[in-house]
Amino acid sequence: MKHQIKRQLVELIVDLVCAAQKDERDILSIPVGVSNRHVHLCRRDMDILFGSGYEMQVLRELTQEGYYAARETVVVAGPGGAVGGVRLLGPLRAHTQIELLLTDEKTLGVKIPLRDSGDLGLSRPVTLIGPAGTVSNDTGVMAALRHIHMNTGEAVTLGLRDGDLVCAETQGERSVVFQKIRIRVGNFRTELHLDVDEANACGLKHGDKVRIICERKD
Repeated sequence: MKHQIKRQLVELIVDLVCAAQKDERDILSIPVGVSNRHVHLCRRDMDILFGSGYEMQVLRELTQEGYYAARETVVVAGPGGAVGGVRLLGPLRAHTQIELLLTDEKTLGVKIPLRDSGDLGLSRPVTLIGPAGTVSNDTGVMAALRHIHMNTGEAVTLGLRDGDLVCAETQGERSVVFQKIRIRVGNFRTELHLDVDEANACGLKHGDKVRIICERKD
């Protein structure tokens, strides 16, 4: 009887350990969100570009709850040329942020700084052109640094904190290891955010999975 109880206890412990390992493996494998160039507008700039009190129309919901791609687009112009059809993302923000691709530098004729999303430092000015007006902006222009939105529970499980840096490995014939990916912990759906340039370089598509393979503290 004692041997049977002991065996059952051992089997239970093994099952629990395996389940914990499986959960961690599942957390380490996360989906990718691929972002094209886009603009987040503040209320003032929305009024200038589209008319006083204009409200964006939802085209589709994004992965993160409460965020959406709008039907509206703008033209982004620089001293060298312009890029049309740049999608607006909602909801409105306190400050306008213009997220471009490094490959847009040649077209626009401006140096595009690599920055964390939300960093509104000075940059070379670009002009937003809408159906009702134009806005010149020399802050919030960037190519956003790669980052992972991670929900609090998964961050705790992995021992990660907001601001930590991790690496992630892609799969396939053009597999790469992305380094210096900043973790953003909050009420999120866990997802790695890359831009189109980064995704195209290794053949990634929206929704593909990557694996967190290491971590280091900032």
